[in-house]
Amino acid sequence: MQDDALKAMHERMDWYVDQSILPCCETLVLKGTEIVDHHRTGYLDLDAGTPLPENAIYRMYSNTKLVTSVALMQLYEQGRFALDDPISNHLSAFASPRVLRPDATSIDETVPCERPITFRHALSHSAGWSYGFIEPESVIDAAYLTGGLNIFAAAELTLETLCDRLAGFPLVYQPGTSWRYSLATDVCARLVEVLSGQRFDDYLKASVFEPLGMMDTDFWVPPAKRDRFIAMYAPVDLLDPMKGGLNRADDPHQGEYCAERALLSGGGGLVSTVSDYLSFLRMLVRGGEWQGARVLQPETLALMRRNVLAADVGVSFPMWAMPGTTFGLGFALKETVAADEPAAMAGEYHWGGMAGTHTWMAPDADLVGVCLTQLMPGFWHPFSHEFKAAVYQRFG
Repeated sequence: MQDDALKAMHERMDWYVDQSILPCCETLVLKGTEIVDHHRTGYLDLDAGTPLPENAIYRMYSNTKLVTSVALMQLYEQGRFALDDPISNHLSAFASPRVLRPDATSIDETVPCERPITFRHALSHSAGWSYGFIEPESVIDAAYLTGGLNIFAAAELTLETLCDRLAGFPLVYQPGTSWRYSLATDVCARLVEVLSGQRFDDYLKASVFEPLGMMDTDFWVPPAKRDRFIAMYAPVDLLDPMKGGLNRADDPHQGEYCAERALLSGGGGLVSTVSDYLSFLRMLVRGGEWQGARVLQPETLALMRRNVLAADVGVSFPMWAMPGTTFGLGFALKETVAADEPAAMAGEYHWGGMAGTHTWMAPDADLVGVCLTQLMPGFWHPFSHEFKAAVYQRFG
């Protein structure tokens, strides 16, 4: 029999859909690798009234970063690089970067780079790159947007040309001295290509997806699967996430994922299903192995879950705080737990996607949380925080 805490959480997620704040919501809780709670509500297509099926395909956006980081660390295990090797050993365009002066008001106000950009920097968003959309009025993001690095309008770019273009801009800070969310994981995807000699999608299929049975995970949705692809929506008021009302933002039959794309974005390009992504998460919590498929060694995953940022550097965004959070080799890490947070959160490793695909793993509590929707933007949204609080209250 379902307990009252879970029932209340389910009813709250239903409420978000009923109030037209979310088009759909799917939540799962795992203890170890076993599902102990699963709730699905809302619509595959809100306009058509089509209910959300169990094998629905989600745009994973930045959940892709976890997959890309695992792929690059597979090549680390094979001895293809050391973490403190310069990435310019393999991507020569990054051999001589410039760095913006701290007080720069123009993209031309730079100083020499004091140290090479390393694999460690690329995996931890501490290289000094930016993203182009998080602070659009900053000197660096404005330069990206006017200089052909708008990641949302980069259909003609490949990983190779994206990296070549990125290398033409200065860094925001000296490598290893700060943290800034960035195109770093797309650089990691290009490194996978160069080190493996394979296209990024081909590498992922052979080394991650097929071993784990992730047959619906890809960079596009073929026609035969589009009846399972969720329509994406945007709030009518982008500044008020709790105001009801949704507008269609991407169509599953005629949208951007309906054709193969040149840019195989390691930072945000994948689509996947709950079943597929659970196989990936179960592999992580099982020390790199799931159902006989060894993807990474346990010691490699342990290395990925250690903070690699400089002292006193943490994860932060202009529009939201992430207190007590540092970064490892592909994962955000909850290092310090606040007085009003459950102690079991310590050691949690996680990341999510811009359209509201949240995943987190808490080793001390033996918990995995998955909370998914298709709302742009939906990353820092109350529904996922309420889900997490309820799960820790019940299981933590």
